[in-house]
Amino acid sequence: KGNRIQPILRMESQPLWTLFLAVCAVGIGGTFQYGYNASIINAPTQHIHRFLNETWTNRYHEALNPDLLTFLWSVIASVFSLGGLCGAIVGGSMAICLGRKGALLMNNVIAILASILMGISFPTGLFELLIVGRFLIGINSGVGICVQPLYLGEVAPKHLRGGMAMGSSIFLTGGILTGQIIGLRELLGGEMYWPLLLSNSCFPAFAQLLFLPWFPESPRYLLIDRGDELSCVKALKRFHGSSEYRREMEDIQRESFALDGEKAKKPCQLFTDRAVRWQLITVIVMTMGQQLSGINAIYFYATYIFEQAGISAEQIPYVTLGTGACECLTALTCGLLIDYVGRRYLIIGGYLLMTLWSIVLTFSLTYQELYPWVPYVSMTSIFAFILSFGLGPGGVTNTLIAELFIQSSRPAAYMIGGTISWISFFTIGMLFPFIVVSYCFLVCLLECSSVAAFLFLVIPETKNKSFLAIKNEFHKLNFGRNTKKKETELYERRRLHDGF
Repeated sequence: KGNRIQPILRMESQPLWTLFLAVCAVGIGGTFQYGYNASIINAPTQHIHRFLNETWTNRYHEALNPDLLTFLWSVIASVFSLGGLCGAIVGGSMAICLGRKGALLMNNVIAILASILMGISFPTGLFELLIVGRFLIGINSGVGICVQPLYLGEVAPKHLRGGMAMGSSIFLTGGILTGQIIGLRELLGGEMYWPLLLSNSCFPAFAQLLFLPWFPESPRYLLIDRGDELSCVKALKRFHGSSEYRREMEDIQRESFALDGEKAKKPCQLFTDRAVRWQLITVIVMTMGQQLSGINAIYFYATYIFEQAGISAEQIPYVTLGTGACECLTALTCGLLIDYVGRRYLIIGGYLLMTLWSIVLTFSLTYQELYPWVPYVSMTSIFAFILSFGLGPGGVTNTLIAELFIQSSRPAAYMIGGTISWISFFTIGMLFPFIVVSYCFLVCLLECSSVAAFLFLVIPETKNKSFLAIKNEFHKLNFGRNTKKKETELYERRRLHDGF
C-alpha cells in the first residue's frame, strides 16, 4: 500500500489541489455538457410534441400531420448528433489555433447561444429555434469531448495521467445522472418547465468562463507548439510544484527535440503516416467498439426490460436513475484504479465482462415470458453490463487516445476518434429500432469479444510511460523487422539534409 500512494505523496499539496480544480473547471463545461444534453431530451418528449402541434396549428390553421410530427421530433432528437459530429471535426483545429484552454473558453459562447435559443423557442412559438439550439449544443458537446481529455492528458504528471484523464468520463456520467434527476416530472420535467430544462446548459458554460481563466494553458502546447519556454515553466510549476516540474520539463523538451519543429498534423496526414498506423487503427477500433458495444442498446431497451420485470410506468424513471448512478460510480472507481491496475487490464477486462453479460442478456430476453424470475435476471444483467462498461471501455478509451500519440498527432487523433464516435452513435440510433430485441446482443457479444482480442494482441501497457516511450512501443509494429535499418536511413537522410 505504501508503494501505491508514494507517487501521490511525493507531490506538494498545492499542485495536487491545482490539478484537481483544473479537472473540475475543465469538466463542468466539457463532457458534462454532453452527458447532460444527451440525457434530458427524453424527459419532455410529450410536452415538445404538444408544443409542435400547437405551434403548427396557430401558424397554419390546420392540424399537424402525425408523420410530419414524427419527422420533426426525429430532427430535434438527432440533430444533436449531427452537431456533435461537426464539433468533433472542428475541435482539433480550435485546440491548435486557440490553444487547449482557449478552445474550451470559446466553446462556452456556443453553449450560451444554444441555451438562449432553446429557452426562447417556447415563448416565441418558433420550434425552428429549438432545432438550431440542439444543433449548436451538439457542436459544443463535440468540441468539449475532443478538447477536454486533450488538455487533461497534457497537464497531468505521468503517475496521475490516467486518473486525471478519467475526469472526462466522470463528468460525462455525472452529466447523464444530473440530466436524469433534473428531468424528473417533480423538478423540470413538467410541462411548464421543459424550456428551462433545455436551457440549463448555460450554467455550466458560465461556471467554466468564471473558473477556467485562473488555470494555465497546457505546458506541452506552450513549449512545443508556441515555443514559449517561460510560460511553460510557469505552468509546470503551477501544476507540478517547484520541486517536481524539472522532470516533466525534461520530458517535454525530449519530445520537442524528437519532433524537430514538426507542425501539428491534419487528420488526413495521419492516414498516410506509417509511424502512427497501428495507433490510428487502435483508436478507430476502440472508438467504434465503445459505441457498438451495446451500451446504447442497454439504454434503448431498459424501459422495455423494466416493464417486463413488473415495474410500473410511473416508477421506471426513478429506476432508470440507477443506471446513471451505476455508470457514474464505475467512472469514479475506474479513476481510482487506472493508475494502479493499468489501462490494458481494465479495458480488456471490461470488454470480456460485457461479452459475458451479453450472453446472459440474450438468453434472458429470449425466455423473458416463460418464467417469472427471468425479467429480474435481465434487470440485474443491465446493471452489471453498465458497471463493466464504465470500469473499462467507458473510462479508459479517452485516456488511451491521449497517450498513444505525441504532440503533433494528438489533436488530429481526437478529431478522427470523435468523428467516428458521433457517426457510430447516429448509426446506432437509426438501426436499433429495426433489430430484434432478443438477438441484438449477439452482435454486441461478437463485437466485444473481437475488440478484446484485438487489444490483447496490439495495445501495450501505457501506465507511467512518457509519450515518446509509448510511441517507441508501436515503432516495431509500424515498421516491422527492419526498424533499425529504416531508422539509420532516416538519420542519414536528415544529417545530409542538415549538412546542405
